[in-house]
Amino acid sequence: MTTIYHNPRCSKSRQTLALIEEKGITPNIILYLETPPDETTLKGILQKLQLSARDIMRTGESEYKDNQLKDSSLSEAELISAMVKFPKLIERPIVVKGDKAILGRPPENVLKLI
Repeated sequence: MTTIYHNPRCSKSRQTLALIEEKGITPNIILYLETPPDETTLKGILQKLQLSARDIMRTGESEYKDNQLKDSSLSEAELISAMVKFPKLIERPIVVKGDKAILGRPPENVLKLI
């Protein structure tokens, strides 16, 4: 099963979804702004991505600045908690298949996974 954490307003997310569908795959689409992952799910996604929370944070969002998330003393757990609370902070799209995941930036990255 292939899952995409998707934001339909994002052109990169739409392009990534289109690439997946062009390959004949009907993914499980999670509109993560409406249904954000919980902490356990997000930790699992990060493990599959082999990235840290800071690696997938959208630093240009007001929530990032307003909550002083640039502070390097914040723990991984604190950053994950902030992303659960403010899902706009999660870089998109993220595609998960089995025990692997990839960021769809650029969208062609997804071809390595599917």
